[in-house]
Order: sequence, then C-alpha cells, then structure tokens
Amino acid sequence: MLEFHVREHLNKIAPRVMGVLNPIKVVITNYPEGKEEWLEAENNPEDESAGSREVPFSGEIYIEQDDFREEANRKFFRLKLGGEVRLKNAYIIKAESCTKDTEGNVIEIQCTYDPKSRSGSGTEESLRKVKGTLHWVSIEHAIEAEIRLYDRLFTDESPDTHKDKDFMEFINPESLKVITGYLESSLKDAKVGDQVQFQRLGYFCVDPDSTSEKLVFNRTVGLRDTWAKIQQED
Repeated sequence: MLEFHVREHLNKIAPRVMGVLNPIKVVITNYPEGKEEWLEAENNPEDESAGSREVPFSGEIYIEQDDFREEANRKFFRLKLGGEVRLKNAYIIKAESCTKDTEGNVIEIQCTYDPKSRSGSGTEESLRKVKGTLHWVSIEHAIEAEIRLYDRLFTDESPDTHKDKDFMEFINPESLKVITGYLESSLKDAKVGDQVQFQRLGYFCVDPDSTSEKLVFNRTVGLRDTWAKIQQED
C-alpha cells in the first residue's frame, strides 16, 4: 500500500523523461544523413504547468532490446520486422531488416520512417494510429549514466515469520543491479536529489555519488507493484 501511494505521488510531480537501460541500435535508413531535429516533449501530462522541453532526434537511436522481436504475434504491440510503432514525441517507424552477430543475437535494426508523421505536426500522417509507442534516445546526443536498480531486499513480505527457516534464506539476489544507461540530453544538468520518471521504466532519483562527469541514478519505485510480480512468478 505504501508503494502504491509513493508511486501516485511521484506520478504527479516527477517529470517524464526518456532513458534506455538495455539498448539496441536502430538505424533509420531514409533519414537524411547528418540531420538532427529538436522535438517538443511534454514534461508531465499530469501537470500542464510543468511545461515542455526539447529532445534531440537523429537517424541513429537506441530503443530497449525487449521492444523488438523478429517475429511476434498480434498481441505484441512493439517493434517487429514488417511492423510499425510510433517513437514517443517523434515519428512512426517501420522495421525493415536487422543485423545479427556471430551468435545470432540481433545487434542492429534497420528501419524507415514516415517524415510526415511527426507528433504534433497536425498532418494526416501524424494522426495515423499505430498500436505501439516506444521511448528512445538519440545515440549522438545520449548521456551515459550509471543506473542502480534497487529491488526488494527479501523475496517474502514477512521473512521473519517462518519458524522453520532463517530469514536470510529469503534474501533477494536481484536486490541491486548496476548497469549503464543512456539518457536524453535534457538530464545533463540533473542535480542530486532530482526525481524523474524514465518513461515505461520507473521512478529514479539522482544519487549523491553523481558528478558533472558521471551521473548516477537510483531506481526508487517501479511502475508496477513488485510484490505482485513476485507472486505471479511463484
């Protein structure tokens, strides 16, 4: 219940920004070489007074690896070969092909984009509905940051109530993961204590370990109840 209330509070006050934590490269093959754009993005749809910001867009971007499959059924509303998605605050793209490494892992996706489909442009193409919307960051402009993914310390809500077991048996081995993330450039001046929502990923704050040379973000609350996830997996 506490986690729910914290999430609701942060949802109202935390700016929405884009960060990619498990990146895969997307090359937009028909985007003009060397071109870049600055696109308008709302800071918080829950608070109109929060205003907007500009995010850079270019022909090479990162998306989350989990947001792409070579083949998928109709219930997969993210990117797949031959399928289309909208990039948040940007364009509609279509996956045309992909490149794999020697072990068969996809390392790059080649896409085309509809230049008339830019969000907010008012064109007929921009109003076209596609089922999936993905967050992304421009590779050229991305900020590299240390991301600390904190989760529950225990895998049981009441680890000390099991008389026949030591509470240490319920330590969550996934309680902390440290990874490298790639963030939109508006975060370059983020200050210690700042709170943001990485869209579709969760709520994060800037750790005191951050410096001007290296940002460090801690995940404070996920977008979903972690206990519910644990119970589903069990």
